[in-house]
Amino acid sequence: MSESGLETDLAVGADAFADVGAGLEVAVVGAGAVGATTAYDLARRGASVTLYDSGSVAGGASGRAAGLCYDAFASALDAEIAGEAIERLRAVSGDETFPFVECPYVWFAREGDEERAAAIREQVDRMQRNGVVALEMTGSELGERFPALRGDDVAVAAVAGAAGYTDPAQYTSCLAAAADSAGADLEPETPVAVSVDPPRVEPVDDTRSAAGERHVDAIVVTAGAHTKRLLAEAGVSVATKPYRAQALIADAELAEPMWYDATDGLYARPHPEGILVGNGTEPVEADPDAYERAASEAFLEGVPDRVDERLEGTDLEVDRAWAGLCTATPDRDPLVGEVRPGLFVATGFQGEGFMRAPAIGDRLAAMVLGTDDGGLDRFDPTRFAGDESFDIVEGMGVDSER
Repeated sequence: MSESGLETDLAVGADAFADVGAGLEVAVVGAGAVGATTAYDLARRGASVTLYDSGSVAGGASGRAAGLCYDAFASALDAEIAGEAIERLRAVSGDETFPFVECPYVWFAREGDEERAAAIREQVDRMQRNGVVALEMTGSELGERFPALRGDDVAVAAVAGAAGYTDPAQYTSCLAAAADSAGADLEPETPVAVSVDPPRVEPVDDTRSAAGERHVDAIVVTAGAHTKRLLAEAGVSVATKPYRAQALIADAELAEPMWYDATDGLYARPHPEGILVGNGTEPVEADPDAYERAASEAFLEGVPDRVDERLEGTDLEVDRAWAGLCTATPDRDPLVGEVRPGLFVATGFQGEGFMRAPAIGDRLAAMVLGTDDGGLDRFDPTRFAGDESFDIVEGMGVDSER
């Protein structure tokens, strides 16, 4: 749309919510996609919001995300959140905001990979029973529908009915600007410490000395991989582990589809500069303050041949590559909700935080204001004690239960 959908959203929101948050002071810590969206949704409901970040807006994981968005989930809740997120992206995207490009999403398992093939079949069956548009295909049908993809070694493929991609940094910057327009205060380059009982934030300098305490009604921590340490300083433990995931952009042509090879653990999507390819998950806990931001040699050396094998007539030439951080939880579900009175958290999205942000931000804002429980009981952050031992598992992996 040429006219900003966010301007319409603000106008409608002002009437629909009738300033339900008036008089409530909220600090949102972390200006990534989830934090910026939550700040916007709180501000348009009338709350007095300050959005803090130790760096720049979209300077963390959101600025390094791949931007895939799809509703390929078997779980009713996951599919509902994904569907809401995509509808909102469609509604507010445009020339004056950020792009959202409709594009089919395909995922598949290769011949011989019976476990993942069975999981995909079960997943599609559950999606269809839950009302999610999804279609199962054979390898030959995949090749006929999408000639750019090789399908002769594919045991089973599936296509999601609602999908597309966007620029995560542009989306996040846009939502932060919309939050500002709705009355929120933006405080980038402002690291803070959080405390509970009562909720308060303290901007800190490089030596971690307080520069002034501010009492608020609620704190929402959406600081990605830094969330665990930030909360630990407040005496709150959460069960998350940061881990590295890698991506690259290469000079190659791909109009459609976006695809995920579940057997190979690799995904790709069209990009204005060619093709974006990623995953490169390293199942080792990473230090969010000192992780390697460059892609590994092993990832760079292995990806071109793997993509060339999948795409017909491609000779991949890598332009640039990087690594970002995702956060894992023991059960692969995120932690979203109130972890202490007045202290809310949204983290542990297993690499799917950006695609869920438009819906999670809206639901989390309603939870903070007490107007709705968000329907996110399954993501209750208090379901774990915070000291659990668990292995990091690839977030994008096929699971018929999700």
